[in-house]
Amino acid sequence: MMNDVYFGNSVRDYLIAAAIILVGFALIRIFRRRIFVKIREWSAHTTNNLDDFITDAMQRFGIPALYFVVCYIGVSYLQLPAQGIRVLQVATTVVLTFLVIRLLSSVMLMLLRGYVRRQDRGDEKVKQLAGLMLIINIVIWIIGLLFLFDNMGYNVTAMVTGLGIGGIAVALAAQNILGDLFNYFVIFMDRPFEVNDFISIDDKAGTVENIGIKTTRVRSLSGEQLIFSNSDLTKSRIHNFKRMETRRIAFKVGVVYDTAPERVRQIPGLLKDVVTMQPSIRFDRAHFSAMGESGLVFEVVYIVETADYNRYMDIQQDINFRIFEQFRELGIELAYPTTALYVKRGGHEKPGPQIISE
Repeated sequence: MMNDVYFGNSVRDYLIAAAIILVGFALIRIFRRRIFVKIREWSAHTTNNLDDFITDAMQRFGIPALYFVVCYIGVSYLQLPAQGIRVLQVATTVVLTFLVIRLLSSVMLMLLRGYVRRQDRGDEKVKQLAGLMLIINIVIWIIGLLFLFDNMGYNVTAMVTGLGIGGIAVALAAQNILGDLFNYFVIFMDRPFEVNDFISIDDKAGTVENIGIKTTRVRSLSGEQLIFSNSDLTKSRIHNFKRMETRRIAFKVGVVYDTAPERVRQIPGLLKDVVTMQPSIRFDRAHFSAMGESGLVFEVVYIVETADYNRYMDIQQDINFRIFEQFRELGIELAYPTTALYVKRGGHEKPGPQIISE
């Protein structure tokens, strides 16, 4: 029975081919469970990421390649017809091309992640690699498929020519989409803003949630999601508040015109004392800046040594409390909008204005 021939091979040949495959699979399984596990444990305790990438690539690409090699050796032991040999060659080319494309994609992702993580706030920038990796993967797959078709005997030159003509037609039909795509690369390379940055565009403001290859999504303060095309963002004036390191604050205080001159001269120094009492600020100036419509105007400028908005509001609130208390103690009255109304009776102007508050 062992010598019986079916489709050009004896039963013994089929059994030997099956034994090669089964023994190969068993050896690979032992390697995975006994040796490869220890290699992964060793790489997990090292400080660099290269060995982690190598072990991950072995698990994702190396071991599947070993399974295919064992199957190839087992099938090659048999005497195959010309059509069977062709099928085996095509299958080998397809599998190897697929594994090489996946490996190249993983290598590119590792290199990009390593390059981005070395930059300032690299961990946040890694989140923006999804759109870039999509473009890179498309390019790698196109090149890999062209290589595959070339090895299968197809005319790649004609295919490339067709793709070029088709690409021109697609580019003309999708100019806006391609514009957003190119502006995505501008945003990724130039870094005007990043994920989790709080930005303001015209009259819209919010926190950047996602930077896509066509649109950028921003979560506004009121809760809704704002969607901007990348082209619109690169053409707009963007205020990036997350990169603010200090805040320059200027505020004004008004007192009534009836304030005594000696009190008026005291007010700039009083305002300076109140502001310099606050921690984490730099006093800039305090001046009697103008004579306004409703009172005498004093302008104060100081620098907050933090970008935290809540901290700034706490400081300003305490300053306002202290100014109000100091003015109350000194009898200085804060200005408020008023209108002077002169009334004439019997052709004679009544002396003195009547002050009516608005």
